[in-house]
Amino acid sequence: MPKIAVVVGSVRPGRVTRDVAEWVHKTASERPGATYELVDIADFDLPAYDESLPPQYGTYEHPHTRRWAARVAEFDGFVFVTPEYNHSAPAALKNALDFIYGEWNDKAAGFVSIGAAGGVRAVEHLRQIAAELRIATVQAQLPLPVSVDFPDYPAFSPSETRAEDLARVLDQVESWSGALASVRG
Repeated sequence: MPKIAVVVGSVRPGRVTRDVAEWVHKTASERPGATYELVDIADFDLPAYDESLPPQYGTYEHPHTRRWAARVAEFDGFVFVTPEYNHSAPAALKNALDFIYGEWNDKAAGFVSIGAAGGVRAVEHLRQIAAELRIATVQAQLPLPVSVDFPDYPAFSPSETRAEDLARVLDQVESWSGALASVRG
């Protein structure tokens, strides 16, 4: 059974991303096809990338990098929950992705995004980054426009169809995570 991380992709104080990720995790955990765990990048205190060798070498000198690499290595797939900052992904999420390499390879990912336009531009950038990290991103995604799903911002109130939209993302991430297991060996 695939093990999938729901990744909180923001570290900003007052972030709504954590609330959305908890909703994703709660919903996903009720499904029988995979196990899900919440992973908050804020818990890892990653500085701006500070390793002396590129991550492709897999030689991590700092304890924070080794801890992050070990956590990511546990999973077969990911659901990234990300806000959109200035038409892109948050710097903290990009940094967390850049810190390691092999631990991401040949795994699946889906996206739940938040923003004025649902966070779709952040996901466009994350798909390019994921491709370079050999993460297979699924077609389905769940964009959450602030005006629709946060009518009393910062309170998250997903509209009625969001559970169905999330189910499509989770279906694809579970399927691809299982399929890619043979590629990882």
